[in-house]
Amino acid sequence: MREHTQVSRRDLLRGMAAGSLALATFGAARPSTAAAQTSGAAPSKPNILFILADDLGYADVSCYGRRDFSTPNIDRLAADGLRFLQAYANAAVCTPSRVALITGRYQYRLAVGLEEPLTTRQVGLPPAHPTLPSLLKRAGYQTTLIGKWHLGTLPDFGPLQSGYDHFYGFRGGALDYYTHKAGPPATNTADLWEDDVPIQQMGYLTDLLGRRAVEVVHTSGPIRLPLPPQPALQRPALALGSAGRRGRGTAPHEAIPF
Repeated sequence: MREHTQVSRRDLLRGMAAGSLALATFGAARPSTAAAQTSGAAPSKPNILFILADDLGYADVSCYGRRDFSTPNIDRLAADGLRFLQAYANAAVCTPSRVALITGRYQYRLAVGLEEPLTTRQVGLPPAHPTLPSLLKRAGYQTTLIGKWHLGTLPDFGPLQSGYDHFYGFRGGALDYYTHKAGPPATNTADLWEDDVPIQQMGYLTDLLGRRAVEVVHTSGPIRLPLPPQPALQRPALALGSAGRRGRGTAPHEAIPF
């Protein structure tokens, strides 16, 4: 039986702020194995997989009480790791919560963190602002974003402008699972991207994002790979992938295991 330790919110936030960069730089800072110490070989850095679920309710996965479907892969992560019972997202909507997570700051310190939804006004995450991916990149990591960005549009803002080496997904707040458009089928609102190049691909969006995520995990070196679904665990939903409008799609299903 694990011993439960009381941790204050202030202590937790302080540890998270220090721990994100420490995890990225640990391998370069000191050897991780005796072999590396004796041979002089560069120690390996840990891979970092960050899963962001938009609009995920407290009881939307079975390890937190969901009864009408099960999420065994998510539950296994909770059983082998740490499950928060009194924790809160920094915002209740997607763009502000993303601003807080990627910058490590309260979202209202930046103009983009005060707007939801993003409108035609050209506002976004400033490329010069330090971010988790930009700091990890400086520590020797390759960084990839798969899924939803929603922190500003080209040419001024984007994942590649804020520290990511690669991007596969969409830039707006929602996307149709089949047409990959933000608006009705007849509109010119396609929003599927490979890096900074718009692309057209056939396939269900959840499956496309999930397969790409598995490819990156299997083939890349040290990576940080956030996979943001929208909405999370709602028709359909999975921790590794989908985004789109409520009411579309099929019953919820879990992430492709890897």
